[in-house]
Amino acid sequence: MSAAPALERPQVVSHAQQALSYTLFDCKWVPRSARLLCLGSAARGCGIAQLYELRGARLELLREIEKPKPIKCGTFGATSLQQRYLATGDFDGNLNIWNLEAPEIPVYSVKGHKEIINSIDGVGGLGIGEGAPEIVTGSRDGTVKVWDPRQKDTPVANMEPVQGESKRDCWTVAFGNAYNQEERVVCAGYDNGDIKLFDLKTMSLRWETNIKNGVCSVEFDRKDINMNKLVATSLEGKFHVFDMRTQHPTKGFASVSEKAQKSTIWQVRHLPQNRDIFMTSGGSGSLHLWKYEYPAQRSKKDSEGAEMGVAGTVSLLQNVTLSTQPISSLDWSPDKKGLCVCGAFDQTVRVLIVTKLNKI
Repeated sequence: MSAAPALERPQVVSHAQQALSYTLFDCKWVPRSARLLCLGSAARGCGIAQLYELRGARLELLREIEKPKPIKCGTFGATSLQQRYLATGDFDGNLNIWNLEAPEIPVYSVKGHKEIINSIDGVGGLGIGEGAPEIVTGSRDGTVKVWDPRQKDTPVANMEPVQGESKRDCWTVAFGNAYNQEERVVCAGYDNGDIKLFDLKTMSLRWETNIKNGVCSVEFDRKDINMNKLVATSLEGKFHVFDMRTQHPTKGFASVSEKAQKSTIWQVRHLPQNRDIFMTSGGSGSLHLWKYEYPAQRSKKDSEGAEMGVAGTVSLLQNVTLSTQPISSLDWSPDKKGLCVCGAFDQTVRVLIVTKLNKI
């Protein structure tokens, strides 16, 4: 590589950081604000939510909320921009929705699962996309459930192992294909490498595959468009990018895989302002910034005349090591391009700025 292009590469700059006195499991930007939330577990076994505001190069603690059970994950995705309610999943299987202005009692609460809720995602809120405000939860109990907060106590969809099938720990869930009032899918990843795509319109399993390794994180490049791309990360340092535009009757979706590092890739998050750029966070305390390039033609016909997808390529834009411990959570600011927050098991939350994203 010549020296000149290297100058044009994005840089990942650590802007502010804050040491925490608890184990951090998830961090989230509060939409339309300079605030972020840290969710986790205190040493004495209770749940902690801390609200910080970014002021210059420092983080100021605005509020700390304690809850009975450790909080594993959170999302703003099913709420309006006016309310900005936070939905959380905890170690006891509870799904709660909180008004951060009055967080003493949840505005919605349901015992969603028999065991820990590992992952949560929301859709239909924040003025993005179509359809009802819905929340999906994935749990160690092997089930994936979709909730409409306007409907009390019962999930609107429940994807569980069929009779005789052993239950697998569901580690990650994500919404996609929510481009009109009717269409919607949920993708789930499991500890044995299974990836399952559930079609909520037909209430059926639309596609499944296995990446031979525990699936740590799945995310569509956008939730509110015709399915375009899906990234799945794994326990063994590999990630897979599936082209979701063309589903072949037997081969499914075309994909490209990349070995990012030796250790677990905990998370993947797409840049909100450019769906072809995404960041992965790793067990080695590192972040990798990637760009997906589409092939000249995204589909071709097989020998039988059936359409099949063609996978593109992935290039590494930048990588940086920030911590001696795994970076387990990651979130881009939806409002300010290149602003990002990550949380690591060294009990530190870091605000990062990624430069030169307009030039790629």
